[in-house]
This record gives sequence, C-alpha cells and structure tokens, in this order.
Amino acid sequence: MLTVTRRSEGNGAALLTLCLPFELRQKTRLRTVLGNGEEVGLFLPRGAGLRDGDRLEADDGRIIVVVAAVEALAEVRCAEPQLLARIAYHLGNRHAPVEVGPGWLRFAADDVLAAMVRGLGADVHPVAAPFEPERGAYGAGAHQHTGEALHRGVIHDFAAPERAAREQPGEPAGPQ
Repeated sequence: MLTVTRRSEGNGAALLTLCLPFELRQKTRLRTVLGNGEEVGLFLPRGAGLRDGDRLEADDGRIIVVVAAVEALAEVRCAEPQLLARIAYHLGNRHAPVEVGPGWLRFAADDVLAAMVRGLGADVHPVAAPFEPERGAYGAGAHQHTGEALHRGVIHDFAAPERAAREQPGEPAGPQ
C-alpha cells in the first residue's frame, strides 16, 4: 500500500489523482483508493482538511493531486441579498458546512435543512457538483467548542451562568 504523510511543496507533475467527497477530505487518517486503483493510506498532520487541487507527496516521491468528488447537494439561489444572508446565518447556526457563490449557497443534501430554508422563504434545488464549503472564521483548523469561553463572542457557553452562581469570592473556580 502506498503511504502519504505530507503535502507536496514542489511543482512536479502529478500523475495520480485522489477523488474524495468533502466529508472524507476532512480526515487526516484514511485508507482509500487512487484514481488508478492503487490503495493508499493517508497519515497527514491533524487539523487541516484537503481541498480540491491540493497536492500530496507519497513516500515513494510520486505526486498526487486531490480532486473534489461530485456530490448530491442542495442549492439555494436568491436575488435578495438579505434573505440569502439570513439563510446562511441559519445554516451556520446549525454548523452545516456551506459553500458560498454569487447569489447562491450550497450545502450537503439534507431534507431537514432544505425544509428550514423553504420555511425562510427560498427555493431549494438539488444539484450534483464538487463541494468546497467555506473553511470558517478560524482558518484551516477545526474550531472546537469547550465549556470555557477561550475567545470573545462565544455564544454556546450555556453553563456559564450556572457556574458563576456556584462560584463564591475567594474560592477556586470549577465544579463543586
């Protein structure tokens, strides 16, 4: 089995392709098959997923280009920027990966999300296309929610009021 442990920094010709859907491009440990049928194991540094066009270097020196697979998606087209922004907000509030284009949004086909979008007043149509959603405000790394607000603007720290009520001046913070 061919192994890949790093991204390619060079401009050498890529003779191999690795076609993966978005979900699998987020994995840094993966056993899969290249376009030529050869089995490959990915052992990449944790954190950053793969994007269409990324280049990897196999342990034998061959260069592999990553291709975003065609997937079943839902597409929202809207001429009203305010409605499109509201829809993007609600999809993001549900932590749904969203691809943003001129006058449209795409997300993985999901009946519940499509019903929500229709409820907001927009039409949803199925499309088959490569999926390249936004990386998010925190760049290439995954954003983790924790029980402690480690940056300003965290809105998911639901335990904060309960924790504050338990804490007394002069006593150490933490679960009691």
